[in-house]
Amino acid sequence: MKQIFKKSSIPFDPSEVSGVSRRSFLTRASVGALALSPLSALANGSQDDDDNDQCRRKERDKAILIAAEIAEALAVTTYTNIINTAPFFLNIPQDDQDYLKAARQEEMSHYLLEQSVTNEPSPYTKFFYPPSMFVDSQTTLNVLVTLEDAFIAAYLVGVRHFSTADLRVTAARIMGIESDHRTLARVIGGDVAAKNGGPLAAITGLQGIPEPIDPPNNNEYERTQKWNNIDQAVAALLPFVDKTTAASHGFDTNKVFEFQPFTPIAPNPLGEFIGFHG
Repeated sequence: MKQIFKKSSIPFDPSEVSGVSRRSFLTRASVGALALSPLSALANGSQDDDDNDQCRRKERDKAILIAAEIAEALAVTTYTNIINTAPFFLNIPQDDQDYLKAARQEEMSHYLLEQSVTNEPSPYTKFFYPPSMFVDSQTTLNVLVTLEDAFIAAYLVGVRHFSTADLRVTAARIMGIESDHRTLARVIGGDVAAKNGGPLAAITGLQGIPEPIDPPNNNEYERTQKWNNIDQAVAALLPFVDKTTAASHGFDTNKVFEFQPFTPIAPNPLGEFIGFHG
C-alpha cells in the first residue's frame, strides 16, 4: 500500500483532541502532523487558503486514524486469542470457526491500511481484558460484541469528521465490515456447545443491556453511541490499553495479551481494498 501521508514540521497539537484522550494514548503516541503526499488519491480534498485550518484538519484526521489503529490491533489480538485459546472455539460449527478466522484477517487488513496512511504503527500493542476472557464463552462474546459496537461507532465518527470524501467513504467501508462482525458474533452465541456453557440466549454489548441473540441482526440502523468526537471512542477502549484504567474497571491486569501483526489473506479477492475508490 502506498504511503499516503508524510510527516511535516508542524507539531501535533493535543488540544485538537480534548478530554480523556489527552491523558491517555493519543498524547502518548508519537503523533506528528501530516503533509499531503503528491501521490495521494486519498487526500485530494479541496485546497484551503488558510494553512492553519488545513493543518488542523489533517491533525484531526490523524488523531482518528491513530485511534483506529489501536482499535484494530486490539481486534486482531481478540480474534487471535479466541481462535487459539477459547475452549468453545473447537466445539462450534465449522462455518462459525471460519467467520472468526476471516474476521481476524479483515481486522489485520484494516490495521495495515491505516498504518499506511499514518506511516506509524499503533502506539499500544499490549492489551488487558476482563477476568475469564477467552475462558468463559459468555464473557468472550460479550466483550467481542462490545468491541464491535465500539468500532462501528468510532468509524462513524470518522464518517462525520474526516476532512475528505475518500477518507469518509473508506471509514464507511470499514464500518460495514465491523457491522458484519457484530452480527456474526451474535450468531455464534446460539452455537456454543452445552459443555462450554451454551447455547447463549443473550449477549451484552456496549449498551450494557443483555440483548436476545434472536435475531442476530437486530439493528435497523447502526448505533452511533451518540459519539461525535474521537475521544469518546478512546474512553470506551481505554480499559483495554491502560493498566491503571483496566484495574479500575475490574480487568485482569496480571495477564497481558500482545498484538502480533501478520500478513493477511483476503477471504475473497472481490472484497479486497483495491483502492480508495473501491
